[in-house]
Amino acid sequence: MNLKKKTDNSFLNHKSIRMLFLGFSSGLPILLVFSTLSVWLVKAGVNRGMVTMFSWAGLAYSFKFIWTPIVDHLRLPFKKFGHRKSWLLVSQTMVIVSLIFISFTDPSKSLIYTAIGAVMIAFSSATQDIIIDAFRIESAPQRLQGALSAMYIAGYRTAMLVAGAGSLFLAAYLGAEDYNVKVWQTVYLCMAFLMLIGVLTTILSPEPKVRRESQLINFQHQLRFLTSFLIAILFFIITFSFLENPFTSKEPVEKFLFALVRLIISFFSSSMAIYFLIILKLIPKKSAFNVYTKPILDFIKRYGKTAIFILLLIALYRIADVVMGVVANIFYLEKGFNIKEIATYSKFFGVFATIAGGIIGGYSAIKFGTIRCLFFGALLAAASNLLFSWLAVSEPSIDLLIIVITADNVSSGFAGAAFVVYLSALTSIKFTATQYALFTSIMLFLPKVLAGYSGGIVDQIGYANFYIFTAIIGIPVLFLIVWIAKIAPVKD
Repeated sequence: MNLKKKTDNSFLNHKSIRMLFLGFSSGLPILLVFSTLSVWLVKAGVNRGMVTMFSWAGLAYSFKFIWTPIVDHLRLPFKKFGHRKSWLLVSQTMVIVSLIFISFTDPSKSLIYTAIGAVMIAFSSATQDIIIDAFRIESAPQRLQGALSAMYIAGYRTAMLVAGAGSLFLAAYLGAEDYNVKVWQTVYLCMAFLMLIGVLTTILSPEPKVRRESQLINFQHQLRFLTSFLIAILFFIITFSFLENPFTSKEPVEKFLFALVRLIISFFSSSMAIYFLIILKLIPKKSAFNVYTKPILDFIKRYGKTAIFILLLIALYRIADVVMGVVANIFYLEKGFNIKEIATYSKFFGVFATIAGGIIGGYSAIKFGTIRCLFFGALLAAASNLLFSWLAVSEPSIDLLIIVITADNVSSGFAGAAFVVYLSALTSIKFTATQYALFTSIMLFLPKVLAGYSGGIVDQIGYANFYIFTAIIGIPVLFLIVWIAKIAPVKD
């Protein structure tokens, strides 16, 4: 009995190893949308402000809660694979197709096609993340989530090593210092091939055996839900396209506030479309309640008035990291470091530091408790940004770059692992995918919107002050964690 318990808790059991490879599949696309893509865009001659706005492609990760109920309840016609595995294979195929598409674009000639490719990758990757998160939570009880989360993050960071350092090393080897679109085409096609690791893992993995609260909807309801989802998306796009900033101010903060209002109004328009579709009985009212409303009510019922503070914490926890990270590659290039140096120290050694931080964070969450690690991770994440301010005012130095990147990545890995464990603890097994996707969507929404204007903020205040600013906006998170620890302690 003791031997079995020891094996179950091991980081090397079959469930943990599976999450290592699925984490790789999950982590591969994200840097190809942000980090590697930003270097490609800079080399193609795209200006700093436009490059950082490409981070808005990542809003797909923030909006994924909209289509999560579809993924959670719509049965695909691949019965032999099971519900989760079918969706996972489809999403991984979508990622591969999207990577191939963007590889044949040229941002120096037609930026719009590169932007479409980035959005396709982000949408497909976000869909894959929805399923992998649910797969992880449904595959093991809460006491094993720390180990699974740590292995998932290790795989995720390994993929980031490949997609970050690997892609830039390959680009440098092929001659990326002088812009040549065929170099980047080769890089993205190679990354598409590596996604087959995730496909193979999915095929060989067993379907999680979990009875969900609501049954999978029948075929007629599936078509109605899918049609309604597409209509809602159309309303969102139309509303967003017609809303233009009436102000002429170029201040990044004012632009950020308008963008926030613009997104909220577009969400409202999309929600009203869904509401009228329910009235017109295109969407069955009972099914809509089970799919969209019940998971939210379950969370509110479990946490009561504390729910608003928990959601606020989720919305702000990674803001210091995300806003800072969008301009990192641009900063390195403008500071005078070349692509090979960025690949070596930021994307190669930096990822190992992040993996180490993630493993330490996952272990610490088990050993010392989730809330304590959550606080310490937030403190490290904010403080490490100050090191970039130091780097900004110093002469270019490889040694200093290594120190700063190592400290930042260890703190980021630690905070990320602690946060994944915390979100897993908040999630009800009855509504795994929907609730977890909602949490991660809230986590990325505000940071991503603000990050899109980080290039403009740097133009206004400079790199040194920008990094101090990103550290300051992480301070309120510490007070929130202390407050929530008192009113809603997590059961570790």
